[in-house]
Amino acid sequence: MKWFSLLLLALAAAASAQVAPSAAKLHRDAFVFDGHVHVMNRQFHDGSDIGQRLKGGQVDLPRMLDGGLDAVMFSLYVPEEYYPSRYETKHALRLLDLAHRQVEANAGKIAIAYNVEDIARINRSGRLAAVLDLEGGFDLDGDPGILRDLYRLGLRMIQLPAHNWANEFADSCCAPAKWNGLNERGRELVREMNRLGMLINVSHASDATIDQVLDVSSKPVVASHHGLRRRNDIPRNMPDHLVKKLASKGGVIGFHIGNEFHNRPMFDWRTRNAGKPFWDTGAIGKKESQMTIGEIDRKVAPQFPMMGVPAPDSVLFSVEEWIAVIEEAISIAGEDHVALGSDFDGGPTPPRGMKDIADLPQLTAAMLKRGWPESRIRKFLGGNLLRVFGEATGRR
Repeated sequence: MKWFSLLLLALAAAASAQVAPSAAKLHRDAFVFDGHVHVMNRQFHDGSDIGQRLKGGQVDLPRMLDGGLDAVMFSLYVPEEYYPSRYETKHALRLLDLAHRQVEANAGKIAIAYNVEDIARINRSGRLAAVLDLEGGFDLDGDPGILRDLYRLGLRMIQLPAHNWANEFADSCCAPAKWNGLNERGRELVREMNRLGMLINVSHASDATIDQVLDVSSKPVVASHHGLRRRNDIPRNMPDHLVKKLASKGGVIGFHIGNEFHNRPMFDWRTRNAGKPFWDTGAIGKKESQMTIGEIDRKVAPQFPMMGVPAPDSVLFSVEEWIAVIEEAISIAGEDHVALGSDFDGGPTPPRGMKDIADLPQLTAAMLKRGWPESRIRKFLGGNLLRVFGEATGRR
């Protein structure tokens, strides 16, 4: 009768994942804007169409719509393997080209937005608004001409550090410091992003980089997919004083859906099993510097889509425990400065009962269960991020 026991467990899990009608209605009616969702890397390597309901992974257009999304940071990721041979800009351009082609191929359901007016117009037409975003190095030298070209091609948010790698203008959280934050080229790029109307993303930046960006930038800044260091003392999370400073400058911290960020038992379990922290790219270097871009493509392809790990329930947060992390952030920064930045298909292990982006309504159900007022829920789900995006990009 083992099959019967498994069936009962499956039915119980399905029942626990059901969202009450009141929560489903609020989620459907709210403006939902996820600040960090990985797209195009899977499609680049396996030739799939984001418009199809795909097997495996955590993200495709049907599941984004099932999850109630109205807008999404369409995050294109340039992995560190492309950096040693200086293919980072070429790969960014290839991903950007694919993003435009796939959005055009699914134009009945999705369109690219360049400002808040575009988002509203696209939503009125019944479609999902995609804001083009780049994670990882766009150019390790920080050439402002390349930045301007990427803006012309539609990018409206760029990560300032080169993911977990060192670049020539801004220190990463997870590589030895070269500049103690920003150098003059880094400060120039911050000012140029302000001038162009691009939202600056400081996720993966070092503490010194975040601190100095906040000093230089004349516009609010976002940490698109982050966590609290008080919850898990790792360099990818933000200490309280920087959370407060980010908020004081009008910015927003987006919260990563992965247990690894907020849940120390899960982080320790994953680190023990992997033999290294999830951000460690120390093995990348000399070998990749001698590879062609095609060889690198073939090397990195198997990692996409980047999924979480099959951890035991005993080390996983529940959805309500994840919401408690946001409540702690609100106690530090206020409810106007927190947002959703799930990082689905970027490697997170979601809370128990969540498997992919279609499960986002579970967050709304948990917020209601914990007594959140509707106004706070709406701010977290999308209102705060929309405000910061609008302030950064203006009306262009």
